[in-house]
Amino acid sequence: MTDVLRRGRASLAFSFFAQGATFALLVTRIPAIQDRYGVSDALLPVFLAAVPILAGVGSVTTEQLVKRVRPSLLLRCVQPVVLLALLGVGAGDHLLELGIALAAFGLAVGGLDASMNMLGVSLQRSYGRSIMLSFHAAFSLGGIVGASLAWVGAHWHLALWVSYLPVVAVLLPATLVASRWYVDGGSSAAVAEQEEERAQSQGIVFKLLLPLCLVMTFAYIGDSTVSNWSAKYLKDVLGSSEQLSTVPYNVYMVTTLLGRSLGDWGVRRFGAVAVVRLGALVGALGFVVVAVSPGAWVGMLGFTLVGLGLCVLVPQTFAAAGRLFPNASDAAVARLNIFNYVGFLIGSPLVGALGDAWSYRWAMLVPMLLVLVTLFYARSFAPQPDRYGGGHEWPRTADVGRGSNGL
Repeated sequence: MTDVLRRGRASLAFSFFAQGATFALLVTRIPAIQDRYGVSDALLPVFLAAVPILAGVGSVTTEQLVKRVRPSLLLRCVQPVVLLALLGVGAGDHLLELGIALAAFGLAVGGLDASMNMLGVSLQRSYGRSIMLSFHAAFSLGGIVGASLAWVGAHWHLALWVSYLPVVAVLLPATLVASRWYVDGGSSAAVAEQEEERAQSQGIVFKLLLPLCLVMTFAYIGDSTVSNWSAKYLKDVLGSSEQLSTVPYNVYMVTTLLGRSLGDWGVRRFGAVAVVRLGALVGALGFVVVAVSPGAWVGMLGFTLVGLGLCVLVPQTFAAAGRLFPNASDAAVARLNIFNYVGFLIGSPLVGALGDAWSYRWAMLVPMLLVLVTLFYARSFAPQPDRYGGGHEWPRTADVGRGSNGL
């Protein structure tokens, strides 16, 4: 049983890593994509907004699909689509081809994010201790690798398809091989029973899930603020060089990796509620430092604090949904995942509009206030009992005798 769980954990972590690298390769080369296809500044936001909208559709669809197929099988199918869609973005020549590739990417990535986190929640329940942050740490590591490869491609002026092809050629077969060891939670009979109970409790699910949906939205508003506005903020507001303005996001990703690598220990030692509260306070403090910083280096310190704080919120939100609805965790994760994309859709235009109309310094206080709202919902993260480990473990209920290749 232990070996099955370990292989399942390692294979799922690799899936998170691959997705982190894929996503970074897409978002860090947006200027190059815009140049390749001749996308105007007015049209670019339409393309960028379409991806998270379609991802939300993919997440909703995943909730329905997992009633009939295991999340592991769904993950095995959609991850290659995401990788091939990335290659399609780099290989096309016309706007229609870009639109098709981004549409495929958005729909598939919604299913990918949902199914990965479904498996992560069920594996954490099987382990009986916090491991969810380790999966998101793998995503951060993949993001660092992907962003570094994107920098190499930009530095050497490589065509997009030349940058993307080697990555897809390596990750596509590797993720398919790794998918043999995915571990689902629950037998088919148990899944059917859980779905029946979920249907009976449909009226109260969203009410209980709402605090976590809000936390997820606020966390991604903060995340999108860093990814979309940190470079502009350092260059235009704090007067940094263009080269230095590219540093904050990389530092942000490194600090999310560090925070997530240590976060599971913190949850096991102090409990999820304490970790979430500390993360919210540190993230909010980071935005305050950014808003009042006199220069670029202090601003980078602020973005570093933001990364250390926000990095624990999203993994713990998924984990909390699994604890709140142990008999309907797949449905809860799929619905919660939608608010990942809601945060992205709101965050960037919100900060941009406030910055243009008011001040970018004051605009940074808006995600700070939203992150602080997490403190009011912190009790929603409390497991029953209040922490993992120390004799308070979840029953090991996963059907570890059957991986995805047992379907």
